[in-house]
Amino acid sequence: MSLRRRLAGSRFTLVAVLLAVLVGTGIGLYLNERNTRQQTRELAVPAARDWVELDITSQDVDAAAQQLNLYVVPVPHGRLAADPETGAFAREVEITVESAKTTVLRTTPGRAAAPLLVQANLYDGTVTDYPFDRYGVQAAFSAKDGARSVPVGLVFGDADAFFLVRPTSGFTDSGTTLMEARVTRTRSTFILAWFMIAAMWALALAVLAGAEVLYRGGQGLVWPSLGWMAATLFALVGMRNAAPGAPPIGSLIDYVAFFWAEAIIAAGLTVTVVAGTRVEHRTRAAAAAASPASEVRAAPADP
Repeated sequence: MSLRRRLAGSRFTLVAVLLAVLVGTGIGLYLNERNTRQQTRELAVPAARDWVELDITSQDVDAAAQQLNLYVVPVPHGRLAADPETGAFAREVEITVESAKTTVLRTTPGRAAAPLLVQANLYDGTVTDYPFDRYGVQAAFSAKDGARSVPVGLVFGDADAFFLVRPTSGFTDSGTTLMEARVTRTRSTFILAWFMIAAMWALALAVLAGAEVLYRGGQGLVWPSLGWMAATLFALVGMRNAAPGAPPIGSLIDYVAFFWAEAIIAAGLTVTVVAGTRVEHRTRAAAAAASPASEVRAAPADP
């Protein structure tokens, strides 16, 4: 009895340690991704005293439309700043952003500049490669104080929940600051997508194994099993539509897992129903054939 208790205690301890390791690993991965995503990067900071800092935040990546929304907040430095603490400009500065289209912002003396929404085009990527799709982004920034060119520096941050936008370079060329960045799916999106692929295949193979047992066992229409198979067929549709980032139909995840899983489950369900229907018909026919004979044997003799 004591040995059994010790074995049970060891198993409980092993399970508790395993759960603690898994939870701790998950928390560590979360903190690492959160800290990585919340970092900002300084790009092409000018050495001049008077310059304009552009705080850029990437939001709302639309892979299907091949667009990325950038929110740009101008901050003055040096003699361009009327109040460094509030970010108010001392005079009018014209800021130009060139990407999907040319966007111009003119600051108002004595006031801080309002955030500027800029739409940038995504290139060199295909959304149907989900979850392995990746894209490039380019944008050019320049500023003028009247007829004089003003140096521009960039501070970049990422705020999109489904995509990771990381600048690869930022340099100044002829008074224009150029930014190049790469856009990829976040780590959590990769993890969930891989889990969905594995779950689709696991459920499909489970249904196939159940169908094989029913078929070889000569079972009839086992309604709980058929209900489970049909529910799994439609549950995978909801799982696929819940994929983070809303990938379009015909993406890589569909050809790797979803289409095959649906085909396997539908085929297993159909074969099980057809085979079960035949068994039920044979059983009923045998019962009907045996019924008159038994009635004749059981009938009383006429006086």
